[in-house]
Amino acid sequence: MAVNIAIIGLGRWGPNHVRNFSALRGCRVAAAADPSEAARARLAESYPAVRLVADYREIISSPEIDAVVVATPTSTHFQIVSAAIAAGKHVLCEKPVTDRSEDAWKLAEAAEVRGVHLMVGHVFLFNPGVEFLAKALAAGEAGRPYYVNSIRTNLGPFRSDVNAAWDLASHDIYIFSHLLRTRPTQVSAVGAGFLRPSVEDIVFVTLRYDNGVIGHIHVSWLDPKKVRQITIVGEKKMITWDEFGQPGPVCIFDRCVAREPVYETFGEFQLLTREGDAVMPRIPPQEPLARQAREFIGLVTGQISRAERGSAREAAEVVDVLEAVSRSLAKGGAPEDVIYGG
Repeated sequence: MAVNIAIIGLGRWGPNHVRNFSALRGCRVAAAADPSEAARARLAESYPAVRLVADYREIISSPEIDAVVVATPTSTHFQIVSAAIAAGKHVLCEKPVTDRSEDAWKLAEAAEVRGVHLMVGHVFLFNPGVEFLAKALAAGEAGRPYYVNSIRTNLGPFRSDVNAAWDLASHDIYIFSHLLRTRPTQVSAVGAGFLRPSVEDIVFVTLRYDNGVIGHIHVSWLDPKKVRQITIVGEKKMITWDEFGQPGPVCIFDRCVAREPVYETFGEFQLLTREGDAVMPRIPPQEPLARQAREFIGLVTGQISRAERGSAREAAEVVDVLEAVSRSLAKGGAPEDVIYGG
């Protein structure tokens, strides 16, 4: 029997969810909700069989709906997801899961108590290039990591409900935790709102981890180029990921710094760079949003027992980190310990 799914929110991401879930076998997009009549009319042109309503509560109360996708502004997530969980619906919610850590943990606990799946759309974890990075680090390809750096910039889109850190750095915070298999303990952040003083459109975040690794994230809505890049510098090798890189997104540099003994002076070392080949592994392109949709349906149908990527608790930890980022921003970059709520 097909899983009946509904999409709540038909702004930028909602129609993409409709497209991907409509293409999945064993899944039917039965309904969609958005208060905008124009948004509903646009979707009706391409998907006339989808029942369209203005009020999401009509969807949540419908017994035919098995699961919902929440693609609305962050400030509305807690109310909508809470109602969906209480109604026994499985939920895929766009990131960040909420704009308050306390609410994020409440949702994670509510889903567990109700016995439904709550998955959060940290979609870059389903990017084949990011998957390659995770496997390479797990296999020790780079040796012990020293630091990880990411750049995520573009000119827009400009949001008013959250700043650039909550919108964009939420991706990289989760990616770093996934790659390093640990979570940050301290952050510091500086930023500025040049377009609207109350909303930072550029943010620079530094993260510290107990294993000594340092992470750095540069995010911006106010940049001339759309950039999605990650650099991993390790003891043995260096690896880069560039979403738009040609001919492929990942490059492994056989470069490092070697410590060679200086025999004239006992016990001293000199630092020498070691140069090797650069390798670009073949990584077939796949749409991350489609892969995320398949995993969510696998959870709903019981083919997958638990979310390996985008679990509610891991998503709540991202909100814990973002709150520490906000505290540091308010203090002009002062370091803030991350307080985890779970």
